[in-house]
Amino acid sequence: MGASTSRADPVARARELARIRDAVLTGSAVPEQPRPVVSESWRRSLAAHVDPESGAPPSVFDRREVAELRAGHPLAETLPLLRETLVAIADEAMHMMIVTDARGHILWCEGQGGVLRRAEDVGLAVGTRWSEDAIGTNAMGTALAEQRAVQIHSAEHLVRTYHEWTCAASPVRDPDTGQIVGIVDVTGPVSGFHPSTTALVAAAAKLAEAQLHSRMQLQDERLRLLNMAQLAALRGEHGALVTPSGRVLISSPGDWLPGRLSLPDAIDGTITLPDGTDGVLEPLAGAYLLRLPPRSPSVHAVPRSRAPLELQAARRPALVLRFLGQARPVAVLDGHELRLSQRHADMLAMLATHPAGVSGEQLATWVYGERGNPVTVRSEIHRLRAQLGAAVVRSNPYRLDAEVSADFDTVRTELRAGRVRQAAAAYRGDLLPASEAPAVTRLREMLFGELRRATLDRRDPEAMWSLADTPPGADDLELAETLADTLPRSDPRHAAILARLDSLLG
Repeated sequence: MGASTSRADPVARARELARIRDAVLTGSAVPEQPRPVVSESWRRSLAAHVDPESGAPPSVFDRREVAELRAGHPLAETLPLLRETLVAIADEAMHMMIVTDARGHILWCEGQGGVLRRAEDVGLAVGTRWSEDAIGTNAMGTALAEQRAVQIHSAEHLVRTYHEWTCAASPVRDPDTGQIVGIVDVTGPVSGFHPSTTALVAAAAKLAEAQLHSRMQLQDERLRLLNMAQLAALRGEHGALVTPSGRVLISSPGDWLPGRLSLPDAIDGTITLPDGTDGVLEPLAGAYLLRLPPRSPSVHAVPRSRAPLELQAARRPALVLRFLGQARPVAVLDGHELRLSQRHADMLAMLATHPAGVSGEQLATWVYGERGNPVTVRSEIHRLRAQLGAAVVRSNPYRLDAEVSADFDTVRTELRAGRVRQAAAAYRGDLLPASEAPAVTRLREMLFGELRRATLDRRDPEAMWSLADTPPGADDLELAETLADTLPRSDPRHAAILARLDSLLG
């Protein structure tokens, strides 16, 4: 958050800042000009009628409402990383970590118990709003206003109540839209604040953004897998898959659209493209299919009304399997999500890895082990066919008659092609982690083992970071050590992996 205002003696500097603040507010001769970021913040705060002597943050949400906001907030998934990076350090320094939403509402306060109690006494508590118009100059609100990292020390706070505190805050941006989704802050008593805290908070915010970006990439890949069949059905006509925010995930041909489109607020099925032509938007599972409207048929052309029926008849069903890192396995058939039992997921994993088909005896052994019985398999296949359709689950031999896109197969394909970074990005965790089927267990161990070995051998920091960000990779000591050796110290992720390494070694 900007340059530190704390000099060799932060307490003495606090007294100097108090004299500067009082002189500015009373119109007296100023012994020293406040920093520009502080001066501008005071101006905005006073224009919002914040009381410099007795202002207090409004309490906007109660505990129940805060819990609901937390559950749906994008920064919720980054909390483990932020705790690992900031809370332990804050505990030692008698400080606390605060995370707000994009309007300055405090959603999380964590740290040393005594500091939390002191902070709550002055309104630094979950559910309160800390935007500048609510409580004046403070690191969280000023970081929102300035849209950058900021440190506010002692009497740089406009409201006198907070002159005993120093805080450093940095915004976290949505990698999709670029908009600020929240603020990460470290706050504590004036006497104990270290000059490097600002850099640490800014690095933690960058780490949170990197995690959000990684999740966005995985979501993009899921959307592509889920909806590629609809794009392929255009049979070479201009088309694209577009996110609800307007990002173009994939287009055909590849260069006919920019990377982002401006979607209308109310989507009614049409859109004006950058070149002025009209496009058609069709809702899909989590995305839109963009295509050009059909041209008027010529006298000799085959009527277009027949084309969808022909394509529908020729197209095989699209089956997407999401089995990596999933507490509950999911299949998506032609855009419709299906919940699977563990046993059915085990069978689908085996059928997906053996597209030519398998016998009942093989499937029984792979799924149930030595006690497996083909009669039991036949009964489960009957139930699976009832869910997916007889046209998808075939017999004699048992096989899948569909365009299958399985996340675990994507990892294997990328590994075979030598694209280790892409394989690590596609790997989201153990294959069917709750499964005890012998063949699934072997495939799970083999998949992680091959990916881990390839990642360590390649020593690609991005691939290692992706793998370390998964449940099986998080506890891997060798992976953490190699990543710590490989990442440059200037990389903000270096501090986080060192903290994890300390935890693993401890």
